[in-house]
Amino acid sequence: MQIQNATWTEVRDTDTNLAMVPIGSTEQHGPHAALSTDTLNAETIAETAADQLDEPVVVSPAVPVSIAEEHRQFSGTLWTSESTFRSYVRDIVKSLAFHGFDRVVLVNGHGGNVAALREVAGTITRHDDAYAVPFTWFEEVGENASRMGHGGPLETALLQYANPDYVREDRLDDAATGGSRRWGDWVGRVNLAFDSAEFTENGVVGDPREASVGLGEDLLDVASEILADLLKTISEHDIERPPHK
Repeated sequence: MQIQNATWTEVRDTDTNLAMVPIGSTEQHGPHAALSTDTLNAETIAETAADQLDEPVVVSPAVPVSIAEEHRQFSGTLWTSESTFRSYVRDIVKSLAFHGFDRVVLVNGHGGNVAALREVAGTITRHDDAYAVPFTWFEEVGENASRMGHGGPLETALLQYANPDYVREDRLDDAATGGSRRWGDWVGRVNLAFDSAEFTENGVVGDPREASVGLGEDLLDVASEILADLLKTISEHDIERPPHK
């Protein structure tokens, strides 16, 4: 159930404790993919997983602005501070839990959110009346996860399959030739770069020409199936915490 498309009485009468919060970003994805790429992909994964469940699950509106200052040199990118982001996500989960949807998966589509989501999920679970876990879809696609990049083959492929109008197919060659093959500027295990403009001319990391509708369908199948399994697990997960000794 998409909360924003339901009436309050329909939400009240929904017999479930499960919820998802799609979390994306509004940030550059090269010259070929929309700034809403991360948000669209998170929504797609969440909606597809919800359709696979035998029980209802409520899906909140997506969070479209998050931790993305690393893309600030590219026009249109929006961002918020980590503290504001964590507080906002926590408040959304508190709202869901107030209405009985207290088992929540934070369905993430942006790499810059990973650390903050793990932290806020821990805070929610320890201190609020809810249990929350983060799920980042591109970490759950097997060997393909190593091809992630930024505006690269994975994100582009999922868009091509689920939201093709948001990919400028005629710009894929430019996207590939002006991009980078690796995220960051590394010395050993130390990344010297903080902003993507330090190592990619057009914001792309990876080769989006390797994307295809078929790859996008495969990615969606794998990630949504794992997410559906996660939802089934947390619906009955024991969240009692052992007392301090």
